[in-house]
Amino acid sequence: MISSKYTIREQNEAKILNVIITKNEVSRAELSTITGLNKASVSAITKKLIDEDFIQETRIGDASNVGGRKPIMLTFNRRSAVVIAFDLGYNYIEAMLAYIDGTIIDSIRKNRVAVTAKNVVSQMQEIIDHFLAHQPETPHGIIGLTAAIHGQVYKNIIHFTPYYDLDKRPLWEELQALYDFPIYLENEANLAALGEYTFSSHYRNLVSISIHSGIGAGIVENGHLQVGHRGRAGEIGHSILYPHGRDCPCGNSGCLEQYASNKATYQEYANEEGLDYVNSDVLLEAFRENNSHALALLEKNAELLSIGINNIIMMYDPEMVVINSSLYRKIPEMIDFIHAQIKNRFSKDVLVRNTYLEKSATLYGAFAISAQNFLNIKKLKLMKYGIKELEEIK
Repeated sequence: MISSKYTIREQNEAKILNVIITKNEVSRAELSTITGLNKASVSAITKKLIDEDFIQETRIGDASNVGGRKPIMLTFNRRSAVVIAFDLGYNYIEAMLAYIDGTIIDSIRKNRVAVTAKNVVSQMQEIIDHFLAHQPETPHGIIGLTAAIHGQVYKNIIHFTPYYDLDKRPLWEELQALYDFPIYLENEANLAALGEYTFSSHYRNLVSISIHSGIGAGIVENGHLQVGHRGRAGEIGHSILYPHGRDCPCGNSGCLEQYASNKATYQEYANEEGLDYVNSDVLLEAFRENNSHALALLEKNAELLSIGINNIIMMYDPEMVVINSSLYRKIPEMIDFIHAQIKNRFSKDVLVRNTYLEKSATLYGAFAISAQNFLNIKKLKLMKYGIKELEEIK
């Protein structure tokens, strides 16, 4: 029933495993009722899943109202495998090693480094080799590595990267030749959306807007990541905000990300204040000091971004829009600036909030890609927070 070391093939096996993961703890009788499979099939499949260390028997449950034997409860083995995630920014690399449920084992971040086609593989190798040396012993070992690319990616091929040159190197082929576990490449904003869906939200329809050097939107509809015909869905940063405005590497003029991305905002503030370097910490300090330039710039950023948010709400009708931006995390008041700008009747029931995954939504999405493919569960939910915890965060 296992077609390879890295994929659960049989659909009923994946169906039962998904119920166990979703319910957290469940009996064999409940599995039969929920899945519609007969008790003999459930018994055979759960035995196989136990033998292969995917699930565990945990405790004796309560007897039913009509009496009978007390059931043995089953739960997912959250330490059954290990995953690796990379976020490849144009000036940073972040990587994490985690168990299949997203529990972090180790992490590495390199800031203010140039990521280029020439050095990306060697830089990744150094980190991967470190993780290989420090991974814990698990039944299935490393079952996937997913890397986030800040640009257009389709079927593991990098087609366009506006702020670095990774589209000039066959990254997937090179990495797959080096390592025997599956390698996946995906757009950064798409992974952020999948991370929100899988680990921090009970919603089935959401959009995650990632704001870094550019602006991208990841779209999840009914649990499925929507990437478009060529992987270009959600490129909201290249929607035109000002006709005949600033030139953009995509070929358009006046794109949203040329005015509302973190990079554009930092550069504008640096020019106004005569600074060599600006990041979210610099703007946070200026905001706390009520610097008039900073306040005006941040309010303008929220105003422009709200135009893009309004447009994407009109197109996709999500239940929730999540903001993934270091600037908005450091200065959460900017979410209030956005709420003040989004006033139309179609948007009033859409929740707009900051991420609950801090700076790691993209990496959690990378975990999700590897886990989905390994477990053959495409609407996988591995909640980092329970319902009560989510309410407390709100």
